[in-house]
Amino acid sequence: MSSNSNDHNPRTLSGLPVDPLYTPAGLAAGGFDAAQALGNPGEFPFTRGAYPTMYRGRLWTRRQIAGFGTAQATNERYRFLLAHGQTGLSTDFDHPTLTGYDSDHELAEGEVGRLGVAIDTAADMGELFDGIPLEQASVSLTINHPAIVLLAMFLHNAERQGTPWAALRGTVQNDSLKEFHGQKTFALPPGPALRLTTDVVEFCTKHVPNWYTISISGYHTREAGSDAVQELAFTVAQGMAYVESAMRRGLPVDAFASRLSHFFGVHNDFFEEIAKFRAARRMWARLMRDRYGATRAESMRMRFHTQTLGSTLVRQDPLNNILRGGLQALAAVLGGTQSLHVSGYDEAYDIPSEEAMRISLATQMILAHESGVAATPDPLGGSAYLETLTNELEGAAMAYIERIDGMGNGSMLDGMLEAIGSGYIESEIAQASYRYQQRVESGDYTIVGVNDEYSGDANNTGGLELFEFDYAEEERQIQRLTTVRQGRSEADASTSLRDIVKTAKADGNLMPSILTAVGTGVTEGEIMGALREEWGEYVDPGVF
Repeated sequence: MSSNSNDHNPRTLSGLPVDPLYTPAGLAAGGFDAAQALGNPGEFPFTRGAYPTMYRGRLWTRRQIAGFGTAQATNERYRFLLAHGQTGLSTDFDHPTLTGYDSDHELAEGEVGRLGVAIDTAADMGELFDGIPLEQASVSLTINHPAIVLLAMFLHNAERQGTPWAALRGTVQNDSLKEFHGQKTFALPPGPALRLTTDVVEFCTKHVPNWYTISISGYHTREAGSDAVQELAFTVAQGMAYVESAMRRGLPVDAFASRLSHFFGVHNDFFEEIAKFRAARRMWARLMRDRYGATRAESMRMRFHTQTLGSTLVRQDPLNNILRGGLQALAAVLGGTQSLHVSGYDEAYDIPSEEAMRISLATQMILAHESGVAATPDPLGGSAYLETLTNELEGAAMAYIERIDGMGNGSMLDGMLEAIGSGYIESEIAQASYRYQQRVESGDYTIVGVNDEYSGDANNTGGLELFEFDYAEEERQIQRLTTVRQGRSEADASTSLRDIVKTAKADGNLMPSILTAVGTGVTEGEIMGALREEWGEYVDPGVF
């Protein structure tokens, strides 16, 4: 499946065949109708872009993710990024926070603040955004099963700052379903986790109107080993399930759909990735209009964040990763992303250093200001090769969607739950990952410095000054947690936890009771622990 010029049967990274030549005549012979398939940027089916003027009107948001150690340490990284050209904030949380455990839990030992910031209480959330006016910041919280708790902490601190909820801009990932086949940081079984996701959608639709309630994520699915077709298919399928869940809750589709966003990864196959983004917009628009009855353009318009894939970065000659990130970022921009993170060139070793993040931001600014790609929307639109790839990706992804829909007898919500429970999605990703690894090991797909004639050295960091984690951060965080617990009213904390359990039993929206709880100093781990006791633990089926 190599794209090398001497390959007699070249294919894309996802295995789609590549013809020797593409022409407008061949595209027309295949039944391509530009008016139906493309339209204009900002118009249905949005293939050519979410907005009419795209980057001529507004550049994409430069949103480098940050998170390590305590809230104070991450706040310092925020300030560094903002000083070097960042235009939006994004937060990585550590593994205990992602899975709903406090920093002093036995399962958290050695992981506190290690691969993300540790957030246990509303006080931590306040320190995370200390000195950052929330009404001026676009904020992304990358968390899923405990998303309702972390968002409650964020809303609580906005109130304390005197910032109206209607003034808040940003998103919480809140993509509960992809955890079971993507990132694997699940805290609850699929059904209860989906309920919490829908609670956030319902609450924010009514009370936090400018907040994106889900960032429907294909990024982690791709990092888990999927190909571009699967990333596209499973991401859109997840979104369909969330739409159906909210509609079952009684929310009209046009009331909430405009506040759904998406999150994709971008791999090295330049044209396939651009085509993937264009296909995603078209699929989403058609499904929202034709299947779910959306009537507003905002309900059909897919907006997405993109992150260059950390899994494509290698230790051999790490400075080469700067070009990999640049090419992936260019594909995301040509594909019409609304916001972008360029992974640090040293991420194959550790959390990115400040220098790596500075280069990532500079990469984005060079693309924006020196390359000319922002001058016109969808500059590659109409290319015979690109339009063929877009059609093929859409067709292959729709085949997956129809298969999952059939598992639910016409309900994508039920179909996704069945596909997760049976291990179908995880199995498909595992097979794709295996095929990719076979290609790398056989030399069918070339990674420069890894499996070609030029041998790189994985032990040679090239003089990089790598990020050094401060292991004292864990003790600092545990001490801070202890201080919060000692200073709260235990009676109020206990009452609020009982109210959460009562609401969980009664099928009410949990956000109001969780907001009250975090305001009394109840921790994330205590809230998620109470929900685990009510709804049970999830045991991964271990599909291989």
